[in-house]
Amino acid sequence: MSLHVPVQTSRFALSKSARSILAALGGSLLIASAMAQETVSQAIPGVVAAGTRIELIKDGFKGTEGPVALPDGTFAFTETQANRITRIAADGSTSPFLENSNGSNGLGFNGKGELISVQVADTRVGVVYPQGKERTLADNFEGLPFGRPNDLVVDKRGGVYFTDSGVNVAPGQPAPTKVFAKPAVYYITPDGILKRLAADIERPNGIQLSPDEKTLYVANTLGEHVLAYDVAADGSVGARRNFARLAGWSKADNGTWSSGADGLAVDEKGRLYVASNVGIEVFAADGTALGSIALPKKPQNLAFAGAGKKTLYVVGRGSAYRIATQTAGYAGRAK
Repeated sequence: MSLHVPVQTSRFALSKSARSILAALGGSLLIASAMAQETVSQAIPGVVAAGTRIELIKDGFKGTEGPVALPDGTFAFTETQANRITRIAADGSTSPFLENSNGSNGLGFNGKGELISVQVADTRVGVVYPQGKERTLADNFEGLPFGRPNDLVVDKRGGVYFTDSGVNVAPGQPAPTKVFAKPAVYYITPDGILKRLAADIERPNGIQLSPDEKTLYVANTLGEHVLAYDVAADGSVGARRNFARLAGWSKADNGTWSSGADGLAVDEKGRLYVASNVGIEVFAADGTALGSIALPKKPQNLAFAGAGKKTLYVVGRGSAYRIATQTAGYAGRAK
């Protein structure tokens, strides 16, 4: 189906006389160019149809991260800077889902219906909802606090994989004097034991499991590839390998090379969706690049939600969008 975009469309509203002049000058091409940010530039077979509209739900949010499908099928994400988890209903209306979230970032539900988050105010990983059942699962590794827990995914056994990207240091600012745990991928086993799985990633960011949970994907923001690890029965992982090369790999104004790789999502066919510098890059289960979805703003994270999980929600740079998809997201977990 097509999703209408009244907010974005109004941005390009033209008077009747102006449209007549543009039409006389071949202006339909100019209008099409202006409207291009509303639509997918090309079809991705099985993912999105050509011309599918990208609906701007709302902008002006204070940080946009941690998207997840709620048990009722609606969508939630974290406003990290506002210390809040926000809910988006099917009609596009927004409301607070949880206030005072301790700077929650990535989100995921366990089998008990508890909402687990990585938290950046007082850095930790823990249950934040239901209220009254909050608890910490991990807040340090070998006595060193986490730098900036970033994203997580919960496996079917109740184990939690999460990334710690390390402390953000603005260009020109001095490095912190406090010592933190090294940026890495971690795993909290179902019985609560914290393990460091991989500490050889420049900037681990988004994290996701394949539908069969035999592969763990990690977005390396400063690298050229999405990384993959084979997962053993006990939740441990094998050696890292390059899963897919990112088209978003480019040189920033400050001279640093980055793919911008951030949040990850999977659909029921095992395709991997990656938020990157170019938009949403989509890869087949074998790593083959299938295409990308351009967005008005650079995305940060994404998740399937809505009826049948056939809507892809994307958040980034203070905005939230949704896109109708041809294949549903994986139904075996919230994200």
